[in-house]
Amino acid sequence: MDQNVVIGIARNALWNIITTAAPLLLVSLIVGLIISIFQTVTSIQEQTLTFVPKILAVFLMLILMGHWMLNNMTEFMVELYSNFGNYIR
Repeated sequence: MDQNVVIGIARNALWNIITTAAPLLLVSLIVGLIISIFQTVTSIQEQTLTFVPKILAVFLMLILMGHWMLNNMTEFMVELYSNFGNYIR
């Protein structure tokens, strides 16, 4: 196994991590931004106000997108395991 194969595997792994985590991170970012705007408008400076809506939004996204996320990770692992014989040469 040469250097290009290892770099290709690492690149695919990082891309898989980014695409799998992106929906949860984007929803958390958007909910946090909305709560921050609400806090600025109402002059409420409670730092713990953002936790519950963010957690609920992330759990909702896990329920909606969990199947896709699991399939994404499983396909990557199946691809790695199926090519394992080629990697150890």
